[in-house]
Amino acid sequence: MQPELIDHHAEVRARIIRMANQIATFFASKPHDAGVAGVAQHINDFWEPRMRAQLLEIVAEGDAALSAPLGAPALSAPLGAPALSALVRDAAPLVRRPAR
Repeated sequence: MQPELIDHHAEVRARIIRMANQIATFFASKPHDAGVAGVAQHINDFWEPRMRAQLLEIVAEGDAALSAPLGAPALSAPLGAPALSALVRDAAPLVRRPAR
């Protein structure tokens, strides 16, 4: 991959993670199950299929900080890359998979 494509991929990944974590921050004050459902519902309702696919790809890669406890700030993945919060990880199975 060319360096500019790698940078773009990292930038898109960081943006997806940041948006997902912002949604999780909003729902973190709810009981865990309601927070998980709220995160998934918001992503299903407002994210386009490509964005959902990118999020699910990040989750499938086993993001380094997926074990961050609920309500804790997301930890940084290696090399300072942003990481998903645990609430996003728990909501991922409820996110609709885009049609291929």
